[in-house]
Amino acid sequence: MTRDTPDLALRNDMLSTAAVSALADRKAPTFIDLSDRLWGMPELRWEEVRSVEEHIAAAEAEGFAITRNLAGMPTAFMAECGEGDITIGFLGEYDALAGLSQEAGLTEQKPLEQGGKGHGCHHNLLGSASLLAAVTLRDALAEAGVKARVRYFGCPAEEGGSGKTYMAREGSFDGLDAAFCWHPAPYNAVMSAATLANKQAYFRFTGRSSHAAVSPEVGRSALDALELMNIGINFMREHMSSNCRVHYSITDTGGTSPNVVQGYAEGLYLVRAPRLDQAEDLYARVLRIAEGAALMSDTTFEVVFDRATSGILPNRALEEAMHEAFEEIGAPAFDETDHDYADRLAAAALTDSDRRASAEAFGAELEYPRNLHEGILALPTEPGLFFGSTDVGDVSNVVPVAQCLTATTVIGTPFHTWQTVTQGKMPHAHKAMVTAAKVMASTAARVVRDPDLRSAAQAEFDKRRGGKAYRSPMPDDKMPPKNSRSS
Repeated sequence: MTRDTPDLALRNDMLSTAAVSALADRKAPTFIDLSDRLWGMPELRWEEVRSVEEHIAAAEAEGFAITRNLAGMPTAFMAECGEGDITIGFLGEYDALAGLSQEAGLTEQKPLEQGGKGHGCHHNLLGSASLLAAVTLRDALAEAGVKARVRYFGCPAEEGGSGKTYMAREGSFDGLDAAFCWHPAPYNAVMSAATLANKQAYFRFTGRSSHAAVSPEVGRSALDALELMNIGINFMREHMSSNCRVHYSITDTGGTSPNVVQGYAEGLYLVRAPRLDQAEDLYARVLRIAEGAALMSDTTFEVVFDRATSGILPNRALEEAMHEAFEEIGAPAFDETDHDYADRLAAAALTDSDRRASAEAFGAELEYPRNLHEGILALPTEPGLFFGSTDVGDVSNVVPVAQCLTATTVIGTPFHTWQTVTQGKMPHAHKAMVTAAKVMASTAARVVRDPDLRSAAQAEFDKRRGGKAYRSPMPDDKMPPKNSRSS
């Protein structure tokens, strides 16, 4: 067994979990303020102009160099600092959701602006914590005298836009040794699960309008075609894997008058499956069902592709290292004021069904005694399958990725609701955000100082990829929308 030289041992101590956590605490107030400012300026996917400028200003103040317009997207950027053979990435998001305007810190629904936007997935916290993690790692490396590159990626349009998928397709994440991210949640945990790959497209049927009573025989109903498509998909559900999903929304019925044969109708269809090839096969079946619906109704149709993502590729080597770091750091330290608010919100705005759904989704104990999670969920023995989708999946198919969850919300809080928005500036959310930054930065520091960990993460990544290069689920000719306020 070899022993570290005194100089190397000192460097490792400066990159220890305790040392990294102390550095995060030192700069936490600045990034809590950033998060609160973002909460107050919610912007939808592809429109995150002010949010991006806030992030860039914070990164530049810390000496990071900025690369704008990543992958041709005005609201995507990279902030970079340092040099060396090792490169670590942190993923940030900042898009909000429509219709979720809400005053902060309440226990009842009260919009700030009727029909306005709100951070219903706490991306105000997400991006701010990831940038804090990048700054913290940079500071720790500087104090230890260790060279490495640190990159923060500002990623737009996670909510239904697949921003990272475009970035991955254009090579934005190439060259990273590892990437780290997190997500606000009702529980503290390291995520060890695959997610569902998906493909989404609009199906637009065109028929021929006519008077529904006087001359129905000359009409061809596009709405009939859309209904026939849904019937076909319903029959298909019996003959597809139980882990697959097909969702839809009728986005245009062709009008509201029943005495008109609708000449146009449109639906948005989302196909999900554990593997990309399964999603593509299922999507091809949906296309054939649409063809059949058009034949039966004597209509025509077009498909307008919207978006796609790959499923997350778990990396146990990084996840185990992250879980060890999380255990050393500990869960967010909530106080009785935090618990009092959590109790009041749970009593006023959450149900037993909400709590049950939350526990089942995250594999947590249903009878947990408090409304804020103060533990750390055990790392599962094997990666599971989470029945959702995220564009982090595409990053994880390019480089090894690990992500944690921290308890920014009361147990039982559904995502994408006013109940989430109202907690976005609360002290318990701030504490959870800073904990996430510490976990990400501490795990990244382990990757930098431990070549065996880097090798193990890369070997596992290569094995799960099966030697195959990344193939984007997004068609080459599908371009991201241009931001209307910056183009």
